[in-house]
Amino acid sequence: MSETSPGTIAAAQTDGAAGGKPLLQVRDLRTELRVEGGPIMAVDGVSFTLTAGETLGIVGESGCGKSMTALSIMGLLPRPIGRIASGSVELEGVGDIVKLPERRMMSVRGDDISMVFQEPMTSLNPVFTVGFQLTEAIRAHRSVSNQEARRKAIDMLNLVGIPLPDVRIDNYPHQLSGGMRQRVMIAMALACEPKIMLADEPTTALDVTIQAQILNLMNRLKRETGTSILLITHDLGVIAKMAQRVLVMYAGVVVEEAGVNDLFAGPLHPYTVGLMRSIPRVDRSVARRRKLHTIKGVVPSLGNLPKGCRFSDRCPDVHDRCREAEPPLAAPDDLAPGAPARRVRCWLHCQKGRG
Repeated sequence: MSETSPGTIAAAQTDGAAGGKPLLQVRDLRTELRVEGGPIMAVDGVSFTLTAGETLGIVGESGCGKSMTALSIMGLLPRPIGRIASGSVELEGVGDIVKLPERRMMSVRGDDISMVFQEPMTSLNPVFTVGFQLTEAIRAHRSVSNQEARRKAIDMLNLVGIPLPDVRIDNYPHQLSGGMRQRVMIAMALACEPKIMLADEPTTALDVTIQAQILNLMNRLKRETGTSILLITHDLGVIAKMAQRVLVMYAGVVVEEAGVNDLFAGPLHPYTVGLMRSIPRVDRSVARRRKLHTIKGVVPSLGNLPKGCRFSDRCPDVHDRCREAEPPLAAPDDLAPGAPARRVRCWLHCQKGRG
């Protein structure tokens, strides 16, 4: 994970749009996967709101359900093993997109809401030029000629900082660097000016320098286009740089939700605390005083979850109640009146929620 600093977090916070109108409202989303051994709930009761001009981060270990949440929203679950079992995904101006037929959903993707995938080399078709793929995306949602779509594609390549866009438009994906391919994916995602862009680990396959360029590009484009971002990552450093609010997921559920400043200043859930302590430090005096922290154990199988709190088998603060009943996702008991909203799924902080 990348190192974080107060300055980085403050910079991310200034890009936010506090009090913006809700664009996306996910309510009690449950996504089921039919796998060998029986169905599992990969996303189990996830709820959140994304507002205009905001970047909302979803962070957690591999397999926690963050990417499956994004695929559920986009209607891109693997068929026939994946399905949305219950819940709703309300998109402003469209309604509950869970209920939309596939033909209607195809018109929503790319126009109202778009997605940037983790590995552009597997997302871009290797046998077509990037220009063909960009113009195809534009013409799927706009009634324009081939020439108009090509001009728009060149403008988008220029917008995302690709040099010589009128030349690069005729390149195949293998002729571009990893950073350029990711820029093409961002250009494709923004070509039809969507309200929301979902970015699933957009910098994982890139080196550190290119990662910084892509993140800076996304922040700039958000300011210029007004597109809200749902950012999925395992890297808390990326969250600090990009997001204004963050959801922490573990074993298919949200275990903590807070503003970025609040989360980094005082994480509440023991899992979040463990993630924070595992961030490498470059301060040598600090590094000498302690070894790199690790969270003991492994994420439980979704087909064999522990009774009670899903983190109980790995939690250093576990007590009997944790092993008896799963805590609700609720405001902490000591949340001061008027303080920014936050929620945590932990009996240590939500004693009032005990049943």
